[in-house]
Amino acid sequence: MPQNIKFNYLYRDAGNYKIFGNVVFSNPEYLSLVEIKDSLEKTFIQKLFFIAKQIELQELFFEEFPLGDDISFHEFNGIEITEELPNDSTKRTIREFIELVELESSKGWKVFDPMERFFRFEKS
Repeated sequence: MPQNIKFNYLYRDAGNYKIFGNVVFSNPEYLSLVEIKDSLEKTFIQKLFFIAKQIELQELFFEEFPLGDDISFHEFNGIEITEELPNDSTKRTIREFIELVELESSKGWKVFDPMERFFRFEKS
């Protein structure tokens, strides 16, 4: 019986509006939920915050005009065992995903201004 892992995350804008997302990873080594959660939480800022693009996850920003105080971080929203098929775009296992999260965290999360996604300022 497959024991895939669903990684749940969200984006919360400055108005506290949320967009939820998830990705399913294979778990051929049968890592436990506790082991996975502990590994991820120790790498995220305050056990929650990460930059989605750095760990090759879809960014969940709202399409509308961003507010000046919107942030670039996404939030970890838990993991669960699922029978859903893996749908990670790069076909990683959960262990490979954890390794990438640990690597990117050690480099530092690269914060950016979401407003830059909507405006391209030309330097004179």
